[in-house]
Amino acid sequence: MKIVVIGGSGLIGTKVVAHLRQMGHQVIAASPATGVNTITGEGLAEAMSNTDIAIDLANSPSFEDKAVMEFFQTAGQNLLAAEINAGVKHHLALSIVGVDVMQTIGYMRAKKVQEDLIKQSKVPYTIVRSTQFFEFLPGIASQAAKEDEVHVSNVKFQPIASDDVAFFVAQAALAAPVNGIMEIAGPDRSSMYEMVARYLQVTNDPRKVISTGKPEYYGGQVDDAALVPAGQAKLGTVTFEKWLSSQKQPA
Repeated sequence: MKIVVIGGSGLIGTKVVAHLRQMGHQVIAASPATGVNTITGEGLAEAMSNTDIAIDLANSPSFEDKAVMEFFQTAGQNLLAAEINAGVKHHLALSIVGVDVMQTIGYMRAKKVQEDLIKQSKVPYTIVRSTQFFEFLPGIASQAAKEDEVHVSNVKFQPIASDDVAFFVAQAALAAPVNGIMEIAGPDRSSMYEMVARYLQVTNDPRKVISTGKPEYYGGQVDDAALVPAGQAKLGTVTFEKWLSSQKQPA
């Protein structure tokens, strides 16, 4: 089958492309660098020609509220229009667990718009909502840093390894469209505060982690359980401790 992966050069995209190519599929890793631009529309019609499955893993280069909304609206409209014209049989997009209950956050509002465009498009689809990736922990710590302290929310947290995300995305793309949402998460649930503290400990980061005592995420107030699956979810195989062991720094 011919499969186009939008955002095929990113963290998840490179892994998804590798999975699918190993299975013998014709895979195009599409991005502006390879002449496929979902914002301008450049190269989209050519890329989608004779395509069976389109996987959208693209992310906005800016997280500013207006810019991220414009990105997901424009990219979503252009991509879905090209898929309709080409007769693509399955559209898969990677989204976020709890996106619909975190609408105080601009990025989540934009992702919800992306999901709505997909549902309204009439293209057979699967939306994979994932929890945060283990690989986000350094960034979470950095944006929460105040001198030698890291102030982190105690919201419930169930992150997943990027390897597991890529596996689930590839698996779902090759399956029949569910015309709905599936959720994926890591096998371990704790609090964001505890996991960030453990990550800094393992990487020999001397900064002190302090719980804010509030359920929040990137500046927005959220429900305590917003970042974890509400019901059934497919769970990854990479545990937090196994991932941490790959991050250990020499003492």
